[in-house]
Amino acid sequence: MAVQKNIDSSSLAEVIDRILDKGIVIDAFARVSLVGIELLAIEARVVIASVETFLLYAEAIGLTAQPVCA
Repeated sequence: MAVQKNIDSSSLAEVIDRILDKGIVIDAFARVSLVGIELLAIEARVVIASVETFLLYAEAIGLTAQPVCA
C-alpha cells in the first residue's frame, strides 16, 4: 500500500509567499444604531503585502511621498 501525496495541497509557506507577492486588502465597515441614532461606527482597511509589492502599486495610485521642492 503506497502513500500518495495530493499535488494540489499548499503549504503555509506557499500561501504566505503568494499573499505577500500579490497582496490582499480587507475593507470592512460596521455601524451600530438604535432607533435611527448611530451609536458606533467602525471603518477598517487592512493591507497585507510585501514592501516591494506595496511600493510597486502605491506609486501607480499615488500613495508614495512626493519630494519637497525648496
